[in-house]
Amino acid sequence: MTAQLIDGVALSRQLRGEVAGRAARLTAEGHRPGLAVILVGDDPASAVYVRNKVKACEECGLHSVLERYPATLSEAELLARVAALNDDDSIDGILVQMPLPRHIDAQKVIAAIDTAKDVDGFSVHSAGTLTTGLPGLRPCTPYGCMKLIESTGRSLKGLHAVVIGRSNTVGKPMALLLLQAHATVTVCHSATPDLALHTRQADVVVAAVGRRNTLTADMVKPGAIVIDVGMNRNDEGKLCGDVDFAAVREVAGWITPVPGGVGPMTITMLLFNTLEAAEARRAGA
Repeated sequence: MTAQLIDGVALSRQLRGEVAGRAARLTAEGHRPGLAVILVGDDPASAVYVRNKVKACEECGLHSVLERYPATLSEAELLARVAALNDDDSIDGILVQMPLPRHIDAQKVIAAIDTAKDVDGFSVHSAGTLTTGLPGLRPCTPYGCMKLIESTGRSLKGLHAVVIGRSNTVGKPMALLLLQAHATVTVCHSATPDLALHTRQADVVVAAVGRRNTLTADMVKPGAIVIDVGMNRNDEGKLCGDVDFAAVREVAGWITPVPGGVGPMTITMLLFNTLEAAEARRAGA
């Protein structure tokens, strides 16, 4: 068996077309959806991420604002900018790029963002709506993973899903989204004594730990859906995920590549969240 590739690039392109259409309709009604991105410091990776986010907004017809500040920006100054964007009616989503300089409390900054504009889905309020099953903005990477699983055509109802990783940004919200889709969910992590015992029983595995070859072929149930969230480098310096892709592909039923799997979907779901925030704000106006 050779697994079918779940093409995140193709699915992202399709979904961005939907975003562009909905954004155009909203713009025609008098409001162009807007996203503000704040970048503090000069981290090279963050600069690339931010540039890609702004470019994607413009390509889909969303208004984007990029605010860049030196690493010496004070916490009070950053909180003041967030407050100003909260009050800016042209802005529907606010994203503060992580990581922030050490002297700034990231949780305090996230908490300061208007919950209706929390398009990263990282706030305590957003986590609460997800936990309780209420409508809200979902963290972009898990949201994208759900779209990738959905694209296989398999219903999650009754399936056993294993999430490897328990981070607040991916692992925990991923498990909750899978539960909402009626899967039976097991969350594994660094203290799980026998990871393979759990993954061999899984119909779906989401690997999100940031360590290459965490999931090998002997740990995968034949025909399983494997979603690789990891972003690592191999010995040759090439980008790779948490999954031993070549070997696991010969066992799994569906698998995401790295690159070209989850990565493109994360920014796409940021666009979706911004659009949904704009539509919700217009409906409530």
